[in-house]
Amino acid sequence: MAFIAASWVAVLAGILGFIIGLWNASTMQLNEKGYYFTVLMYGLFAAVSVQKCVRDKIEGIPVTDIYYGLSWVSMILTILLLTVGLWNATLAPSEKGFYAFAFLLSVFGAITVQKNTRDSQAAKAVVTLPKEGTDI
Repeated sequence: MAFIAASWVAVLAGILGFIIGLWNASTMQLNEKGYYFTVLMYGLFAAVSVQKCVRDKIEGIPVTDIYYGLSWVSMILTILLLTVGLWNATLAPSEKGFYAFAFLLSVFGAITVQKNTRDSQAAKAVVTLPKEGTDI
């Protein structure tokens, strides 16, 4: 239960920190804020997709190669887009670091929340066997 709570705290802290940072960025134009927000949302989706594809493959659930590849390309692309955006941004190095770490925290949180959700659903699906000596 503690890991589930910590995962939710991580994803929410990362997302809220990133968005609050964008809201308070007075030197950043609205189109820049939109760019970083879109990269964050795309990154969260890509991270969950990668985690799901990897887990499905491990469990023997069929995953198309195209979706598996697109998930990985999307995750790599979001990291690349954020890196290029921050590299060229006219922000203080501390602000650039803040956005990078808020992004990574939210992506990590999204992956763990998705994993915990899937584990919880799998645990509910397990049929409990009757005790010895009881009639079915």
